[in-house]
Amino acid sequence: MIIKKIILDNIRSYEHEEIELGRGSTLLSGDIGSGKTTVLLAIEFGLFGLQPGQRGSILLRNGKNEGGVTIEFDIDEKNILIERKLKRGKSISQDYSAITIDGVKEEISVSELKQKVLEILNYPQEFSKKQNLLYKFTVYTPQEEMKQIILEDSEVRINTLRHVFGIDKYKTIIENAGVLKLKLREEKRMMEGMTSNLDNDKKEILVKEEEIEKMKLKSNSLKEDFLSKSKIRNEKEKDKEEISKKIEEKNEIKQELGKTKVLTLTKRENLSNNEKRMREVKMEIESFKLLNFNEKNFENIEENILKNKKEKEILNEQNIKINSEIESLKLRLEEHKKVHDTMSDLKVCPTCQQDVDAVYRANVLNKAYNEISHSNQKVSELEENRKQIIQKLREVENKISLNEKELTDLKILKMKYEGISQKEKNLISLEKENESLKKDLALLEKHLESMNDSLFKISKFDSLFNEKEIELKNALREEKISEIKVAELKKEIEVYLKSILELKEKVKKLEEINKKLDYITRLENWLNKKFVPVINFLEKNVMASLKGEFSRLFSNWFQTLVSDNFVVRLTDDFTPIIEQQDYELDYAYLSGGERTAIALAYRLALNQVINSLMSKIKTRELVILDEPTDGFSDQQLDKMRGVLEQLKVKQLIIVSHEQKIESFVEKVIRFKKNYGISEKE
Repeated sequence: MIIKKIILDNIRSYEHEEIELGRGSTLLSGDIGSGKTTVLLAIEFGLFGLQPGQRGSILLRNGKNEGGVTIEFDIDEKNILIERKLKRGKSISQDYSAITIDGVKEEISVSELKQKVLEILNYPQEFSKKQNLLYKFTVYTPQEEMKQIILEDSEVRINTLRHVFGIDKYKTIIENAGVLKLKLREEKRMMEGMTSNLDNDKKEILVKEEEIEKMKLKSNSLKEDFLSKSKIRNEKEKDKEEISKKIEEKNEIKQELGKTKVLTLTKRENLSNNEKRMREVKMEIESFKLLNFNEKNFENIEENILKNKKEKEILNEQNIKINSEIESLKLRLEEHKKVHDTMSDLKVCPTCQQDVDAVYRANVLNKAYNEISHSNQKVSELEENRKQIIQKLREVENKISLNEKELTDLKILKMKYEGISQKEKNLISLEKENESLKKDLALLEKHLESMNDSLFKISKFDSLFNEKEIELKNALREEKISEIKVAELKKEIEVYLKSILELKEKVKKLEEINKKLDYITRLENWLNKKFVPVINFLEKNVMASLKGEFSRLFSNWFQTLVSDNFVVRLTDDFTPIIEQQDYELDYAYLSGGERTAIALAYRLALNQVINSLMSKIKTRELVILDEPTDGFSDQQLDKMRGVLEQLKVKQLIIVSHEQKIESFVEKVIRFKKNYGISEKE
């Protein structure tokens, strides 16, 4: 893998910067705080994105809402371009990610891009959730983080190195085995508790099976008793049915007797009603014969009614005529009064506007007065005539009303007279009907007497029926009691059988659990005595092999950087031990340059061990060193040239503010910061 270019947009102190890199060694130079380390952080972000627990605020420039990193590199003769963007919202998050391989661009999610990068770099997928440990310990480790590993607690350090070497699986296996053993012990205790009553359950099954046999014998006896009582009940039912037939016959006679009584009563009522009706008809016929009906009287009354109606019409016409004349006279009277009133006050003619002559006015007024007097007299005469006509109208109307009433009475009398012959026919019909009713009543009387005799003979079965009904009820009760006993015993047998089946099923399951318990016991013994000791042995051998190689490389690098009077080695937990003239030196009492040399030697040795273990990773030819000479003396700086030459990697990127390093590398990129903005010189 060779990094060709890195582009920073609003990343920390950078607004926009493009940095060209390439094969060989490159120094990122500049004063402290000029933005050199930001480039290294941008490379890591471009490759892997934000790490778990890492906040976007450490990368996005203050005051900016968007930013991003673009990194271009070659790997396996392929050109790859990765783009990642940050966006400020409620928090700063990764907003966009894309990858372009040989000109083919693909926009994918952040997690998908990380998996893709791991595949391209040939990193094991198990490192996808380890915060880029493999990258940090093979490519780039901030110097302070390496010093922290050296000073860390031995247990923490060895666990970290287990992750780095990829052999933490041994510890995980042992821990998982411990969890498994704990669960096995818990399950074992639970199973032991569950199977503790297994023998008692087997004994209980035998006891219940013996009880079942006893119950079956008792059940046969109860069934025979039930059949016997059922037979008695059937006999009682037959006896009751025989008597029931007589009772039904009695009920039928009662019903027939009731119907006959009702029919007899009805016919008697009809006979009485007919006799009463005959008496009434005879009286009506006699009374009609006494009436004196004359057809001529009927015609005279009709003529009188017509005559009076004609007179009424003439009087109505006269009344209308008089009313009309009175109204006409009243209109003329109003006109004359109006003229009289007008001429009384008139001085000037409204037409010619000349004075009205007094003689003319007097003549007009006199004429109007005479007309008014004549009209009033005429109206009085006409009103008197109208009163007389109205009186005559009333008299005529009374005559018409009396004649019409008399005519109606005659019509009714005529109708009655005409119905005498029909009544005589009805009378004959009623006499015949009465004779028939008397014959029917005689027959019904005989039938009633016969039915009463039959009813008396059958009534003796009532008491016998009651006795048989009581006997049947007792037989039914005895049969029901016997049936209940059989059912109860049957139910009890079913419950026992179900209980036995449940116990057998329980015993079967407990025996299966017993087998599992035996298997778990053997598995627990195998884990304790064979599996865990083998895993511990494997881990110790692997760690011993790694420690030997690591210790040799660490000693070589350290001897290159410091004087020969120091001896370094590693303990079993990979803690560096520094000795001088057979005395062990504490790390805290070393000089700054010596501590840096130890950290750098540890870092380079770790890099080479991991690359040798995982030689297929695509980043083994890339090394990034951040301030690797912090605290070095001039003599140590001179030795640094040899260290860099021995690395023999295709791409080396160094961040340092030491000017002397510039002569050790092939390319130098200088940075400066003006007014809080970093840029290349």
